[in-house]
Amino acid sequence: MSTVLISGASIAGPALAYWLRRRGFDVTVVEKSCTLRGGGYPIDIRGTALGVVDRMGLLPRLREAHVHTQRITFLNADGSRVASLRPESISGGDGSDLEVRRGDLAEILHDAVRDDVEFLFDNSVSALNDHSGGVDVTFRSGLQRTYDHVIAADGLHSAVRALTFGPEEQFHRYLGYCFAGFTMPNHLGLAHEGVLWNEPGRAAALYAVGSGESVHGFLSFTLAEPPFGAFRDPEAQRELVASVFAADGWEVPRLVSAMRSADDLFFDTVSQIRLPRWSSGRVALVGDAAYAPSFLTGQGSSLALVGAYVLAGHLATAPDHTAAFEAYERETRPFVELNQNLVGEGDAELFPGTAEALAARNAALRDRTTMPAEIGRPEHSAMTLPDFH
Repeated sequence: MSTVLISGASIAGPALAYWLRRRGFDVTVVEKSCTLRGGGYPIDIRGTALGVVDRMGLLPRLREAHVHTQRITFLNADGSRVASLRPESISGGDGSDLEVRRGDLAEILHDAVRDDVEFLFDNSVSALNDHSGGVDVTFRSGLQRTYDHVIAADGLHSAVRALTFGPEEQFHRYLGYCFAGFTMPNHLGLAHEGVLWNEPGRAAALYAVGSGESVHGFLSFTLAEPPFGAFRDPEAQRELVASVFAADGWEVPRLVSAMRSADDLFFDTVSQIRLPRWSSGRVALVGDAAYAPSFLTGQGSSLALVGAYVLAGHLATAPDHTAAFEAYERETRPFVELNQNLVGEGDAELFPGTAEALAARNAALRDRTTMPAEIGRPEHSAMTLPDFH
């Protein structure tokens, strides 16, 4: 029985573990967090990815977890209303999309594999030795094991990718934005809706996935260069965000105050990962570790689910791992690139960087309240899932 180590227990990792275990592999998943990370912003599952979760038998649970956002309201700098729209008129959804909390999706995927897969929480990969007989892995805890294959599913800032391919900066395509997300009290009484405030180059949002006492706060802003030095320094992140929004009105001071004290602050850049290849020897990458599209595309989770399905299928059916990794990349890369190209550098309709772009965005939003939106994005369904026998 072939052994596989997967680094990362968010979305791509458990999805890959499901398909590999179903095809007879002995799978271990290592996760640096002490437990599954709950909560988090809602994510979308669309197009081809819906076929993957359907084949996993997870559609009923995911439909139960669907958050049913009713509207997104856009505001001017003074808090006055620009327009209110249904989410699908913004995203291009066709009505079949699923929107679930990231933590709910992670839990559902984990439940599907936890009885058949070994999970090592509060641990991570610290060293790899890839050779003809396998991959020798040293874990942060000191544990040492050898696996037939190692798969990186550990996100945008993948540690396994860095060990295999080198520093992140050479593959990191920065799109010109930073963001901070956190949970805060629902002082406006929002329910199943989002509110988005904009100034040129700055945005603040409150997003209620239900009608509870808390909402997701979100602050985004343009920045000329990515703040690599702040990635591992939460205090530097808080100071950077606070300084950018120091003079703003509406509810922004309340969001900044909540951001400063939040115990679940998530800060990052809006970026993509673009690699010339997704494997080296017996190590391969999947999901954001290989091809993060950025949250502006809304396709990160969908690409992760599709990539996990295709990678597992080829590992199970190809004559060896080299052929499997080549087939996985050949089949998946065109779909990935189509979806990565949904957004370019400085090109974010929801977060305009200039006064001119903001005025044009607002005019377009007002038109959408009186004109039918284009439904469906061909990029979301551009790949037909292969059948593996």
